[in-house]
Parts: sequence; C-alpha cells; structure tokens
Amino acid sequence: MKIYKPTSPGRRNMTKASDKQLTKKAKPFKKLLKTKKSRAGRSKEGTITVRHRGGGHKKKYRVIDFKRQKFGIPGRVISIEYDPNRTCFIALINYIDGEKRYILAPQELKVGNEIITNEKTPLKPGNRMMLKNIPSGTFVYNIELIPGHGGKIVRSAGNSAQIMSVEGNHAQISLPSGEVRMIPIKSMASIGALSNQEHMFENIGKAGRSRWKGKRPTVRGSAMNPVDHPHGGGEGRSGISLRLGPKTPWGKQAYGVKTRRPKKYSNKFIIKRRKGKR
Repeated sequence: MKIYKPTSPGRRNMTKASDKQLTKKAKPFKKLLKTKKSRAGRSKEGTITVRHRGGGHKKKYRVIDFKRQKFGIPGRVISIEYDPNRTCFIALINYIDGEKRYILAPQELKVGNEIITNEKTPLKPGNRMMLKNIPSGTFVYNIELIPGHGGKIVRSAGNSAQIMSVEGNHAQISLPSGEVRMIPIKSMASIGALSNQEHMFENIGKAGRSRWKGKRPTVRGSAMNPVDHPHGGGEGRSGISLRLGPKTPWGKQAYGVKTRRPKKYSNKFIIKRRKGKR
C-alpha cells in the first residue's frame, strides 16, 4: 500500500494500492480503445435507474479479450497497464501471428512472460485451459459459465476461485462469495489469482476523489423528512424506529431479503449458497 504524508486533511488518511506491477510509461494501445459516453446512471429512456452517479473523469474503454480463443498460439506480455473501467490490472499480449489483445492480468504475470490458451496447458499464471484438465485445488479466474461464451465470473481485483473436484460432466468450484457451484468441464478458466489484490484496502481520503470516479454524494435517509424517506423524521439524531428493519426509499426491506428468483434455471447447479450479510 502507498501511504501519503498528511500534508492536508484530505491526504491524512488517504491510501492507494501498490502499482509496482505496472509497466512504467506504458501508453494504451490505440487500436483496442473505444469511446465511452457517460450515462450518469440513466437508461436509454433517460430516467435515472442507478442513483448517485454523474460527472467523473473522461475515460476510454479498453477492449478486453474475455474469450481468449486463440488456441495453440503463444503470446508474450508487452506491458501491464491500469484500466480505469475495472479494479484489476490488464496485460497487453503480442501473439506470434502479430495480433495484439488485452487480457486480465494475474498476480504473478510479468513483462516478457509467455502465455497460451489450449485444451490443456502448463499450470502457469495467465495460461487458459478447460476445467476438465485443471487439477483439484488449483486457483482460477475469468471462468466461463457456458462453454464458448467467454469468462463471466471471478473478474475483479484480487479474486480467485478454487476447483474442488471434477465429477462427470461438471466441475465443482468454490467461488469468492463462498458459493459452491457446478460448471461444465468444457468451460475455460485462467490459472492464478487476479492482480491488484490491495484494492480492497484503499482509503479514498477525500470526497473529491469519489467525484473523479463519477460518484455523487449520498444523503442518509434518517437525515430526510418522513415524506422523502421511511427513515426520516424524529427529533434530533434519531434511529430508524421500524419494526421490520431498514427500508429503501420506496418502502421495501433493505437487508436480509433474498433477491434471487426461486425458479431460476441455474438453481440446480448451486450446491452450496453463499453466506448472507449479518
């Protein structure tokens, strides 16, 4: 972690994750950049569907190769870069055929390392292969839920899932949330754990840094009037005072309520549910 000197109130408690893994003076590869328009939490109809979003620094989207379908073609790491659109770092890969692509960078990946995607590959960080060929106990990331559809889960900073066993047509995988799930053995997964594992310990330090990220201020419900929020009203600094616990601004229960559809098609693949908040 990088700890700043207390030169101002905003700097006093500010911390930042270590960026030693990043390549110095590396510039984004222009052919893999796309413009990203700020939506400020609004849907295509223009209504706010996600609150407390807006502003923020301008940024371009890095096109990430989540599928990695260049089977049997080795590639070499040119640079490891920061991506403003995600929490983990990304790596620029130069394949033998001359094509360049961005991938999610694992923790032990360094510039000059060689990676490869195939049905079966050596157990090295960054390599990608089918779940049926990965030994039990191995840590993986960027896992496909449906073969050929690209990695969908375990993609944020420092995360990794562990393969428990491979039985029949499915592999049992323990996810970071604590959920144990069955995934088809022909699905692909990358070896290792994702980079920037110190991200979760970052301290924002000041309100302005949140505004740079496009986060707008959040007002507590208990500071509002009763007409504006179920927690509002009362004399002085009063509590929630609701028998059923905290509620959303629209009167629905906020904590401890299951949001997953009871008849969802993928329920049969979940062996153990994730642990809820206490």
